[in-house]
Amino acid sequence: MSRFVAITAVRDFEGRVRQAITGALHGDLQTLSPDVLHGGSDDVFKQLSGAPPEVMILGPGVNPDDALKLATVFDLQYPEISLLLVCQPEPDIVLRAMHSGIRDVVSPEIDINELRVLLERACLASASRRRGMQPAAESGQDRGRVIAVMSPKGGVGKTTVATNLAVGLGAMAPMDVVIVDLDLQFGDVASGLLLEPEHSITEAVHGPAAQDSMVLKAFLTVHPAGIYALCAPRKPSESDYITADHVSRLLNQLASEFKYVVVDTAPGLGEHCLATLELATDGVWVCGMDVPSIRGLRKCFSVLKELQLLPQGRHTVLNFADRKSGISVQDVESTIGVPIDTVIPRSRNLPFSTNRGVPVLQGTTRDSATKGLKKLVERFDPRLATTPQNKLHRRVVVS
Repeated sequence: MSRFVAITAVRDFEGRVRQAITGALHGDLQTLSPDVLHGGSDDVFKQLSGAPPEVMILGPGVNPDDALKLATVFDLQYPEISLLLVCQPEPDIVLRAMHSGIRDVVSPEIDINELRVLLERACLASASRRRGMQPAAESGQDRGRVIAVMSPKGGVGKTTVATNLAVGLGAMAPMDVVIVDLDLQFGDVASGLLLEPEHSITEAVHGPAAQDSMVLKAFLTVHPAGIYALCAPRKPSESDYITADHVSRLLNQLASEFKYVVVDTAPGLGEHCLATLELATDGVWVCGMDVPSIRGLRKCFSVLKELQLLPQGRHTVLNFADRKSGISVQDVESTIGVPIDTVIPRSRNLPFSTNRGVPVLQGTTRDSATKGLKKLVERFDPRLATTPQNKLHRRVVVS
């Protein structure tokens, strides 16, 4: 059962919280007086009944300075507790809140439905942090997996694969997945996920966000599927101000905060793509079922092998597969020199979902292409991992 603690003296807001957690969240609420903040975190915990909460709501009616001091201590001592600050979300307060470990700054006038969504996400984030606090021997890794989704040529459905992969991973690890649009001139992740981001990667690699991972999270856009997105610049010219070093630092920050970092790269092997490969734990290569795409992938593998930039995890995806194309899967494998791991058949649903901005793995559509994308997601599920050889080179063909 999810547990909530609200530090507030505003009964109307307390009532809205109780309504929000009734039903789907199956939670109980304990309310404390704002006076408890004067005694510090120890006094707060003395007032609690039962196990520590998953979500703590600070306000309304709480002095923001007192709330931020408590949040700073809680972020260090109890990082598994998600903190929400209820006050007017002015820019200065929001920035200070992110520095203090506050997850969200919520307006006191927020309606019940929006509040329910925020509380649900806070619970998911708390559960994810609790899993991440397992000892290294149990968790198996200290950093998240950086998954570079690549193709030497455009037009092969790379962004469609990347967005569906992120959504699929989000179902396994809610609020612990971020997708980064690294096609800095013409990235389509925002449209592919039907997002209108307030911030882009440009702000994320400059200023305070580049130095503080908590501030960086303020520049991410939350998607309804339970993932985060860092979208491409609004103007292609902004790409001139983002270097390979910026990309490396950004991915290192995100890998320390998220279980999965999905990077939708630009076609080709530019400096930003190579910087991604230097940090990538996995590479997802997307190839169309046409001769130029197949030959381009063969050249790409050859170059990366010489540069020693092939990630340990290799996942080769054959997209738009069509038996009537005159090319077989075996033809593709013999040309590129590596096995095809996942085959995604040509489908009417994929372009339709892309145009709508709703990835097929976010909906209930069922066809062979959807099955192929689900099989790709399963390759990153640690519960299904077998031997390294099987994990990296097992072919999944969906007919």
